[in-house]
Amino acid sequence: MSVLPLVFTSGWASGINAYAVVLLLGLFGITGLSDEVPASLERTDVLIAAGVLFLCEAVADKIPYVDSVWDSVHTVIRPIAGAVVGALLAGQSGSLPELAAGAVGGTTALLSHVVKAGTRMAFNTSPEPFSNITLSLAEDLGVAGIVTFAIFNPQAAAVIAAVLLLLGLVILGFLAHRIRRFLRRRAQRREERRLAAAGARVPGPPG
Repeated sequence: MSVLPLVFTSGWASGINAYAVVLLLGLFGITGLSDEVPASLERTDVLIAAGVLFLCEAVADKIPYVDSVWDSVHTVIRPIAGAVVGALLAGQSGSLPELAAGAVGGTTALLSHVVKAGTRMAFNTSPEPFSNITLSLAEDLGVAGIVTFAIFNPQAAAVIAAVLLLLGLVILGFLAHRIRRFLRRRAQRREERRLAAAGARVPGPPG
């Protein structure tokens, strides 16, 4: 069970930025700072792909509405990444069944992704972009900090991740009204675009 705290923490972080988790773990492994990282995460092609996708997310995550579209696409990707990373970590240590570790990592990633996506929807009800940029930077720094901390002190990092996850779910409950307003606005914009496209296809009266 010794790897469980690292699995939990990496799952929480994957729900926020899965590419950063893969990139950081791979770098910690390849530089020899951690023996817990499986060789599959240290591969050059994996690190390059994670780095490129991390840069894409770093840009998309700071643009209002684009960030919510990005989150929608990653509703499946982040939990799967959390599950895969958890299973790989468990397989590397041999102290926890891989299927159980995958379930823990995937579930934790899904919950933290829901918090992240829901919070972004609430912030997108505000027209200014600065709150999105600030929140995105805080998420990036938080993921980097807690994954780094988890490498050297996994138990304490898991406690911090659990507290942050619980606080996020509570805050998400308070932001539910703003999230519903965001969803209504998005549905209204889609309907307006649909009506505009339909109107453009209707031929005018003969001259």
